[in-house]
Amino acid sequence: MSASAVHSLWTTAADPITKIDAPKIEYGQLSPTLIVIGAAIIGILIEAFVPRKSRYYVQVFVSVVALTASFAAVVALAAGGYGTTKAGIAAMGAIAVDGPALFLQGTILLAGILGVFTFAERRLDPETHGNKVDSFAAQAASVPGSDSEKAAVKAGFTTTEVFPLLLFAIGGMLIFPAANDLLTLFIALEVFSLPLYLLCAVARRKRLMSQEAAVKYFLLGAFASAFTLFGIALLYGYAGSVKYATIAQVVDGTIGDINPALAGTMGNDALLLIGAAMLVMGLLFKVGAVPFHMWTPDVYQGAPTPVTGFMAAATKVAAFGALLRLLYVVLPGLRWDWRPVMWAVAIVTMLAGAIVAITQTDIKRLLAYSSIAHAGFILAGVIAASPDGVSSVLFYLGAYSFVTIGAFAVVTLVRDAGGEATHLSKWAGLGRRSPLVAAVFAVFLLAFAGIPLTSGFAGKFAVFKAAAEGGAGAIVVVGVISSAIAAFFYIRVIVLMFFSEPRPEGPTVAVPSPLTMTAIAVGVAVTLVLGVAPQYFLDLAGQAGVFVR
Repeated sequence: MSASAVHSLWTTAADPITKIDAPKIEYGQLSPTLIVIGAAIIGILIEAFVPRKSRYYVQVFVSVVALTASFAAVVALAAGGYGTTKAGIAAMGAIAVDGPALFLQGTILLAGILGVFTFAERRLDPETHGNKVDSFAAQAASVPGSDSEKAAVKAGFTTTEVFPLLLFAIGGMLIFPAANDLLTLFIALEVFSLPLYLLCAVARRKRLMSQEAAVKYFLLGAFASAFTLFGIALLYGYAGSVKYATIAQVVDGTIGDINPALAGTMGNDALLLIGAAMLVMGLLFKVGAVPFHMWTPDVYQGAPTPVTGFMAAATKVAAFGALLRLLYVVLPGLRWDWRPVMWAVAIVTMLAGAIVAITQTDIKRLLAYSSIAHAGFILAGVIAASPDGVSSVLFYLGAYSFVTIGAFAVVTLVRDAGGEATHLSKWAGLGRRSPLVAAVFAVFLLAFAGIPLTSGFAGKFAVFKAAAEGGAGAIVVVGVISSAIAAFFYIRVIVLMFFSEPRPEGPTVAVPSPLTMTAIAVGVAVTLVLGVAPQYFLDLAGQAGVFVR
């Protein structure tokens, strides 16, 4: 091609110079996320500039203040009608500010505040070399058992970086269920996943097991992210857009002006079906649904227990929020395709979680399989494909997150010489040695089992009712059977605690600081209030159950 030809190409391509519009950002509507991300960045600066002795106190203060301010911002937005009448799309179409987004963000922030309390606990382990220690490694970079690690422990170092990491994870989780295009969804997924991979690896005790858990989580998470990205690429190829609304219009066939270059691919349903399947697969991995659940028991067991509690609660809330938005806003036109698949996933998840949990001997693994079963119960509400389905899922997620953080906080209290005593045999007779701790744990287990007068019963009832009304009666039957199987192993732990003889060399129950006590007390209070008088919160979830399109 001659130079003049190239030059003419240049000029024709460059001729219509249009003004690039400056982005219009609604800072007020995005304030919950901006506060948390801003505080996370401040947390990094604290690591760089604040003396080592004061870092822990400054980080805890900044984290709690930021999460409280962010929650206040969510409440203010909800009070200002952004969950109902003023719901809309912010940040140039990238983020939806609507009822489900605000409800889930509020739940994640409250779980995050309790997470900070359990992260900051420093009274459970005996002091080493006169320094208080927490659940995290003295120096995460040092090899387990090496001289540098021993020196770090002796010098009283602590990994205070866990607080900014926690804030970054929460920031990603706030965007995840509110994302309104596929690229924002993917970026949010990475922003909250990467800090969690790191947090799983920094346990003070059993460091090799903790690092192994983090590597498993990272590798499987990378696969899930890759599936998600492939799905996004295929959906973009199908619809010519990553915006949720445009994809939904192309799926329904209601789009007006079609780009001629895309007209050929828009009829290609293979792109749509494979892309949607891959995207849903990535989200089911985060939720911990069978067959994408393999990482759950290993990671829950190996990660530091405060991290496990936070991750089990908040990740589920964020991932189910994103899944609901994807299925209800982007793919309602594919309902006949995705419902049968979700039916199968929900049934297998409920049964597998409940049956495999019976064989577990470690309390953290038992709670992990229980969380898999709960993912199945929540999917029953997703399948309902109705406004009641959405509100029941929101309520269940809110109730479940508090029970989970409370239960894992109790697990941190039961200790022997090697740290936490997580083997079930060591919990024998706990009710006689410290009746209060055992009673509190029993309340959480009964809530997991869905016994009346606990939040678990109200949540399960709401989800199963929505599923039955949505024509998924068979799932309700399987759900009730799974609940009965699950109740067996929850009650087995209660019997073990209260009706077994305590062992003379059994574990002790450490007396926690007010931080962990608060986390556990809030968990118990929410569990009982949502169980005894759930109606106000069910109405709140009902009002928040409408997605903006």
